[in-house]
Amino acid sequence: MLRRKFLQLAPVSTLAAAGACAARPPAQQSSPRLLKPARLQTGDQVMLICPGGPINEARLQKAVANLTSLGLQPRLGKHVLAQNGFNAGTDAQRLEDLHAAFQDPNIKAVWPVRGGYGCTRLLPLIDFELIRAHPKLLIGYSDITALLLAFYQKTGLVGIHGPLGSSDFSDFNLGHLRPLIMEGAETHLIHWAAEGVSLVGGKARGPLIGGNLTLLAAMAGTPYGFDAKGKLVFIEDVGEDPYSIDRMLTQLRQSARLDQASGIILGEFVGCEADPDDLSLSLLDTLKGRLVEFGLPLVYRMPFGHGDQNCSLPIGVQAELDADTGSLRLLESATA
Repeated sequence: MLRRKFLQLAPVSTLAAAGACAARPPAQQSSPRLLKPARLQTGDQVMLICPGGPINEARLQKAVANLTSLGLQPRLGKHVLAQNGFNAGTDAQRLEDLHAAFQDPNIKAVWPVRGGYGCTRLLPLIDFELIRAHPKLLIGYSDITALLLAFYQKTGLVGIHGPLGSSDFSDFNLGHLRPLIMEGAETHLIHWAAEGVSLVGGKARGPLIGGNLTLLAAMAGTPYGFDAKGKLVFIEDVGEDPYSIDRMLTQLRQSARLDQASGIILGEFVGCEADPDDLSLSLLDTLKGRLVEFGLPLVYRMPFGHGDQNCSLPIGVQAELDADTGSLRLLESATA
C-alpha cells in the first residue's frame, strides 16, 4: 500500500483537512535558552562511552574506525567495556565516564557506542551544572534519547539525534551528519520525498524535539519529560507491536500536550507491524488513529532512528516541516 514516493493520503476528517491549509507558527511558550556546543574539527578528541547497554570489543573497534574515518581522535571511556547484566557497568561506572567526558577540556564531543537500556537510570544522578559549564556535542539515538532530552530540558544543550558510534557511517548518514557537527551549516535541507507518506499536509515551524517513543513515554511525568507545545516533534521506534505504539502515544497525548505541537514527524518504526494472525490494527492505522485528528502537519516513514538510513536531527534547533513535499529544513546551526 505504501509506495516509494511521497503520497498524499486522503484526509480522514474535516479537522485534518483544515490543518493542511496554512503554515503553523510556533506557539508562545517558555523554552530553555539554547546552549550550542562547538563544532568538531579534524584532529579533535572525542570520547566513546557506553551509558546504556554493554558492547563487545568488535563493536568498540567499529566505533573507533568510524570516528577515525572522520579525522577525529577517539578516546575510550574508562568503563566502556564494562558489563553489569543488561547495563554497560554499574550506574556509578557509567556516570563516571559521562561526567569525565564532559569535564575533560581535551574532549570536544561525547559519542555513545550504542544505546541499549540504562540511560534513564542515570538521569537523577547527572551533574547538570557540569554539563552546562562544559557544553559539548552528544550524538546518538535509541536509549540516548533520555540524555539528549534531559540535557536540553535542564541546560538548553543542543544534542544530535543521529548515528551512534558503532552505527553504519553510510554516505547517506554522513551526508546529514557532517554538515551539522563539522561544517557548522546554518541551514540544512533534508528531503524525504522518495521515502515518506503525508498523513496531514501543510507547513509547520518550531524547535525540534523527540526521539525514541519508548523513551519519550518512559520519561513522561518525570522532571525530564518533554512538552510538545509549539514544537516539531519527531518520533520513532523499533520492534514494538501496534498496541504498544498505541499505548505510548496515548501516554504522550495525556502528558506532553502532543495535540499542541506545531507538527509531527514519524520515523519508519522498524519491525513494528502486527503479525498476520494478531487481532490488531495495522501500524499505519494505529498511528493515524492517535495523531491525525489533531489536524497538525504529519508525515510518516521519515528515515531517522533505527532504520538503515538515519538522518541527524538537532534537539532544540528551529526547523520548518513541509508535509506536502516531504522535506525538513533546519533554520539555524546546531553548533556555535
